[in-house]
Amino acid sequence: MALLAIFSRVRRHAESRAFRVCRSGCQKNHFTQMGQALWRLPPRQQQQLQEELADRLADRGEGGRQEQGRDGGPQRRAPQHCSGPDIYHLLRTRMGGKEQHGFIDLEMLPPELGITILSYLNATDLCLAGCVWQDLGNDEYLWQGLCKSTWGHCSIYNRRLPAGFSYRRLYLQLDEGSLTFNANTQEGISYFMSKGILVNHPTELAKFIFYTRRLNWKMLRIYLDERRDVLDELVTLHNFSNQFLPNALRDFFRHIHAPEERGEYLETLITKFSHRFCTCNPGLVQELGLSPDAVYVLCYSLILLSIDLTSPHVKNKMSKREFIRNTRRAAHNVSDDFVGHLYDNIYLIGHVAA
Repeated sequence: MALLAIFSRVRRHAESRAFRVCRSGCQKNHFTQMGQALWRLPPRQQQQLQEELADRLADRGEGGRQEQGRDGGPQRRAPQHCSGPDIYHLLRTRMGGKEQHGFIDLEMLPPELGITILSYLNATDLCLAGCVWQDLGNDEYLWQGLCKSTWGHCSIYNRRLPAGFSYRRLYLQLDEGSLTFNANTQEGISYFMSKGILVNHPTELAKFIFYTRRLNWKMLRIYLDERRDVLDELVTLHNFSNQFLPNALRDFFRHIHAPEERGEYLETLITKFSHRFCTCNPGLVQELGLSPDAVYVLCYSLILLSIDLTSPHVKNKMSKREFIRNTRRAAHNVSDDFVGHLYDNIYLIGHVAA
């Protein structure tokens, strides 16, 4: 019963998401204009389609009818300017001149128009559309693409799939597991493991987190604070080669969100980032005389500078000269030019942990 209620709800939602056939004249004209704007054909092909449409309408007695004027004579209609065939009348002709009630079959539309309609849908909307268009809902290649584009890595992808495996069912399980994780991290991971989607290994869990954007960052921060082994593997997935230090720090905090307050967890994150940055840039470390400790100091300086320059509560902003002087006191081997470039990056681009 719960499943039927869910499907009835998503079907009603899908009906309200622009798949309803418009019956009023203004809505038909809007749909016609959309089709004319999207379905562009060569002039010769447009003329052939219009002639074919006119012949079919004439056979049904619709093309030869003319309105009579006040004097009883035929009244000529004003010419209509259009850049392409009338999609509404073309569909009506292809369906035998009958009014279409319910939903439009995508196969009745030109391919360009059907693809354009689907391009406005995200993964959730396509699931709702699958409740309306059964052929679309049963397309395993579509569900496989949705799964791998939303959850980039799962342990089940690398195993031999059993007979009768359904990517549509896997998508629903992944969505359910993500919602469960965002409410309770341990229950979410346990759900993925119970369904065979993930294996309890730090590397597999780190890859799943790294390639997934459906997980709440606050709950993810709690989980990584508890599972430091997964955090270690997650850090190694980052490649900071040939990246400027502030940009690499932004990329790092984009996947692993920084805590709101300074504490042991933030120090752990910066320490792990410093070692990973030096590992990925051995040439730069040797050229500039950097070390993990020096990078650690520079990262803290960048965070403080970001707060100083972006916070509306700080009235007297730190100048470039002050930043160079303060940073050189803690990192003696770093040149003034390099520290100046760090200041310019924060000043122009913004906060490193935003």
